[in-house]
Amino acid sequence: MHQLFNATQWDENFSDAIQAQAISALETGHVLLFPALAFSLNANEMAFLSPQIADKRSKNIGYHSTQNKLWGVQQLTDEKHAELKKMMRRFASASFDLVKHLFPHYAPKLQIARTSFRPVQVSHRKTSYRKDDKRLHVDAFPSSPNQGKRILRVFCNINPHQEDRVWRVGEPFEHVAERFLPGIKKPFPGSAALLRILKMTKSRRAPYDHYMLELHNRMKADERYQREAPQEILRFPPGSTWIAQTDQVSHAAMSGQYLLEQTFSLPVCAMQNEALAPLRVLERLLGRRLVRR
Repeated sequence: MHQLFNATQWDENFSDAIQAQAISALETGHVLLFPALAFSLNANEMAFLSPQIADKRSKNIGYHSTQNKLWGVQQLTDEKHAELKKMMRRFASASFDLVKHLFPHYAPKLQIARTSFRPVQVSHRKTSYRKDDKRLHVDAFPSSPNQGKRILRVFCNINPHQEDRVWRVGEPFEHVAERFLPGIKKPFPGSAALLRILKMTKSRRAPYDHYMLELHNRMKADERYQREAPQEILRFPPGSTWIAQTDQVSHAAMSGQYLLEQTFSLPVCAMQNEALAPLRVLERLLGRRLVRR
């Protein structure tokens, strides 16, 4: 369920063979691991390696580079606020360099989304089952429908204490869908418009988003599935980077602290083999279109 790559630079020039290997592995649901690709912090940035800077009301510290907007922080001076923005913007830029060099096929359509800094120990977080990332799930966003776009994420473990980030990785997406789809009803007529009117979603929820959110919730709610589903443990050491399409890869973050993550959106049409996209898998299994074309 994972493949190793030997890159040491974020703007590495990958051979055509490595690019072909990487895109095939990514689109078939593998995690791409770069064990020697570290993101270095400067002396000032080391001060951000504390859970105390995270607002307890927020799951993570978030940043959007196109809007230069930072949220989810507390106890920071204006100067430190600006420094943290700069650090996260630098990671967003490095991640974009990595992805466009590794997947040049994606580059023209790639859309940069949120950057996340996670300074809190995952294993200590207390939350509802739906927000519990220690449970196997595929990613779907309740308030931010993506109408079928892929969720491509770059992760980097910046832990200074030699602590691994530990994941469980589950079964292929199609197996997940076959298991849970029979129990999911069609969205209620008019529900997407109502959610938008009530401002519970930032954009209109397509039928695709409905099914993905139900898969996410049902996976997390099923205790037996969490125990017995086919799965393996992956350990990501400090100084390592990994890439996954988390709408497709069933995953759970079990432990670890101090992580940077960059999210990209990718239209299905930009894929090398769009038949492998969750959108196309669900449409095939359900026998109907799930987004407007």
